[in-house]
Amino acid sequence: MALVLAMALAMVLAVAQEVEGQLMVGFYGETCPQAEPIVRNVVREAILSDTNMAPVLLRLHFHDCFVEGCDGSILIENGPSGERHAFGHQGVGGFEVIEKAKAELEAACQGVVSCADIVALAARDAIAMAGGPTYEVPTGRRDGVVSNMSLADDMPDVSNSIQQLKVKFMRKGLTEKDLVLLSAAHTIGTTACFFLTKRLYNFFPGGGSDPAINPTLLVELKQKCPQNGDVNVRLPTDQGSGQAFDLHILQNIRNGFAVLESDAKLNEDAVTRGIMDNYFGFFSNLPFGPSFEADFVEAILKMGQIGVKTGFQGAPRRVCASF
Repeated sequence: MALVLAMALAMVLAVAQEVEGQLMVGFYGETCPQAEPIVRNVVREAILSDTNMAPVLLRLHFHDCFVEGCDGSILIENGPSGERHAFGHQGVGGFEVIEKAKAELEAACQGVVSCADIVALAARDAIAMAGGPTYEVPTGRRDGVVSNMSLADDMPDVSNSIQQLKVKFMRKGLTEKDLVLLSAAHTIGTTACFFLTKRLYNFFPGGGSDPAINPTLLVELKQKCPQNGDVNVRLPTDQGSGQAFDLHILQNIRNGFAVLESDAKLNEDAVTRGIMDNYFGFFSNLPFGPSFEADFVEAILKMGQIGVKTGFQGAPRRVCASF
């Protein structure tokens, strides 16, 4: 009898949360209390096995949210036209980590935790394991029912101008400050020479390199990514601090040491450059300016609420790769 009452209470709570249709910290507190620890343990194991998995999971969250909102649509494997195969999602990974977490969650509390929430939680835990800030993630997202590569045509791209980047972020309800902070997520992780070829060898119609690259860095990048070389060779996106989640990436951008062209663009615009300068106290009476970590948390939480489906707008998948 007690078990029946407990199950009934859990169902009532779940329905109440669905009707409310809002994200909330501790959404699974009653229906699946072990949800967040399960995700955290899976992420920890993945990162201990491969340290690059931290930035991979963070990037997965970004790419999921920028297409159809944070609804797990990027996880769907529905053939060559599926969203995950879009050109703008090249190099995105971490799918197997999400599926492992999902399988363990299904064993613990079947049909309760959404894949979209797993992606958001995994990114949070990855950031913490990389030495970044810890924070609470509002949950209650539902999984979307649409996944098509054409929907990813407007993803931010490494070769976009600063104005194009601003517009793409603005369309998602994000500000110029959010653009700077979310770009600073490149403080951890690597990129492939594939994404640098144009910047190093064909920046102008007649060839040549991006003049914004510091000459010292240019020599190093060309050595690692020679013309007509292996485009799959990887290198840190934050030179000198690629394994630590810190402010170093913004200092690199300001000094011409940005590896990615889109990061370098932040230095071309007075507004985004001013935002970066604030973190070094250039225009502040405070000794260290505003808190980079606190502002980053605010930005990623804001991003994590782009176009979310809640309540009856979707439902948790049993397998993240399948509707």
